[in-house]
Parts: sequence; C-alpha cells; structure tokens
Amino acid sequence: MNTYGRLPVSFVKGNGAYLQDDKGNQYLDALTGIAVCGLGHAHPKVAQALSEQGQTLLHTSNLYDIPHQTRLAQRLCALSGMDNAFFCNSGAEANEAAIKLARLKGNRAGNHTPSVVVVEGSFHGRTMATLTATGNRKVHAGFEPLLGGFVRAPFNDIDAIQAIADNNAGVVAVLVEPILGEGGIYIPDSGYLPALRKICDQQGWLLMLDEVQTGNARTGEYFAYQHSDCLPDIVTTAKGLGNGVPIGVCLARGEAAKLFVPGNHGSTFGGNPLACAAAHAVLDVIEEENICSQAKIQGQRVVDGLRTALAGNNSVTEVRGLGMMIAVELNDEVPSLVSDALNDGLLINVTQGNIVRLLPPLNLSNEEADELVSKLATLLNR
Repeated sequence: MNTYGRLPVSFVKGNGAYLQDDKGNQYLDALTGIAVCGLGHAHPKVAQALSEQGQTLLHTSNLYDIPHQTRLAQRLCALSGMDNAFFCNSGAEANEAAIKLARLKGNRAGNHTPSVVVVEGSFHGRTMATLTATGNRKVHAGFEPLLGGFVRAPFNDIDAIQAIADNNAGVVAVLVEPILGEGGIYIPDSGYLPALRKICDQQGWLLMLDEVQTGNARTGEYFAYQHSDCLPDIVTTAKGLGNGVPIGVCLARGEAAKLFVPGNHGSTFGGNPLACAAAHAVLDVIEEENICSQAKIQGQRVVDGLRTALAGNNSVTEVRGLGMMIAVELNDEVPSLVSDALNDGLLINVTQGNIVRLLPPLNLSNEEADELVSKLATLLNR
C-alpha cells in the first residue's frame, strides 16, 4: 500500500555504519533504520546469535515457558529498575500495553473514564491508541473519531501538568518521551522528569516513559531517564533492542507490574526465541564494548564538529543532542535535503520540515563521525 514516499534507492548489503545499494554505491548511514541498528549493520555477534537460534528453535508460543524470554526479562529489569516485562514486536505495541495498564489501574479503582496525560510534539505510534496519544495533528488527520481518555499538555511545562493535577480528577497516568524524537530531538530541562515523578507520586498517577527511540544506550545511558534522578513506573522500548529484529517490551514495577493477569493482554510473536536471541546479543555487545560510553563520546564529537563547521551559517538555528540523538534545526524548511544527502552518499532524516535528525550507529569511529560532520556541513553550507 502507498504508505511511504520512498526514496529511489535499494539497499542490498550493510557493514557497520555503511550501506551498499544494488548498483554498488556506498552510503554513510546516519539514520540506522530510524534508531534501530544502533550497533551498525551486520554486527557479527548479532548475526551469529540469529544463525545459531535459527538452527535450534524459532518460535513456540507464549502458552509455554520461553527460557530466552525469561532471562531477557531479568536482564532488562536489572538494567531499568523494573520488576517484570511484557514482550511484543514494536514500540507502538509496547505503548499500547502501557496505555492498557493505565486504564486497567483506573477501572480497578472504580474510575471508568480514566485519562492519560500526553504532550504536544510527541510520537507514540500508529495504532489507534498510540496515534491518539501522539501530539501531532498530522498523525491524527483522517482517522477520527480518535479515542477518548487523553489529556494534552505542552512538553517541558511542569506548570501545565500541575494545573491538570489540580483540575482533572480522572487522570491515572502521564505518558511522555524523555526526549522528543520525531518531534525534533527536543531535550527537556534537567528537572522535568523528576518534577513529573513528584507530581505522579502526589496524585497516585503512573509515570510512563516512552523510550522506544531513546532506549538501548542511544543517549549515552541505557535509558534516557537514567541521566536524571527519576524512576518511572512503566518504561517502553523497542527499536534498538533487536538491532533490526522486531522486538518491543513494556517494563513495569510496583503496582503497575501486578495489573495484568492471564486474559488481559497477549502477543503471538512477542518475545519468541529468535527475537530474544537477537536482544541478548545486543545487550552483550552494549555491555562488553561499553557502548553507552561510546555513544556519549562520539555523539559529543558530532555535535561539537557540527557547531564548529556550521558556526557561520545563518540558516542554522541550533545544533543540539544527547548521545547519538542529534538535531540541526534550520530557519526554513528543506524539502530537498534528504534527496541531496542521498546523492552525496549520506542517509539522514528531516522531521517537522526543518530539523535534520541524526540517529547514527552508537559505535561510530572517530573517522566515521568526522565524515558525517563533513558531509552534512558541506550540504548545509552550499
């Protein structure tokens, strides 16, 4: 179906930070499948794990115990501070699970019209619940009637959240990205998440963090909330967890971890042996190769390099980033920039019409980071 305005290129091979098309041309990938292949393409340890698991057992069902899944849940809970996990296939599904947990909490407490606070500029997925939660009218358009049960507030505005707390008794949770990804790599004030945590504690709300894009070491910590003194009740992630193999997870602690019982939720493919084998390999590499530290160091190298290379460019509003989530905000929309970059052997994304979004591999070398800076700066300085 006609759901993507695709670029005129077909990739047939990948190696680390580079992709090769069917004509033999090479491209530096600064998008990584939209923050999916955080370890680069064809990582040998991920490939080996997939090969070995593919020769053993691909799938059974969640009707039975899946040892790889149990161990993966234990590892992710240890990394996140959560108590248990529900596995699915995507970030949207993980966020659906979080929304269902919030509604279940409300209904079990006698609140039959529970609401979740969401923020402007957010992106949570394309299913009906997650597109309704998304704070972008373009995503909503044409899919009305949207679901009820969502209250909207500006991003990075604690006063607005407090006003909702003071005036809306039906709220049961807040769902927010620690950094707006699709919304333009907007990083909130350092006190934003701790302040949300405080309000949620005062109100008895669940704090639910969408780390689909920010998780799995992308910002320089395993989860972005670990940059601040804040522990959510629910955290979702996907994208980089399987380095290209579809897997998502909704992690929960405390009250939220006890809400689901058999019959409340499920997934045919979620957490099957193949997907979990890929995720285990990703976690192994993140730990063994100190990927969090690499993301911090190389992300700062790219940001610093771009700030220097673009210092005299009056079309650039700001260069910002955290780890390997980097944005170059421009004064005006740049409709041809993605195609121009493709022609120059660079894969980037432009979101909101005027924000270059960079989501490179977390383990870029110095030379690759400098190549990214040089290619993008050359494009923007033309």
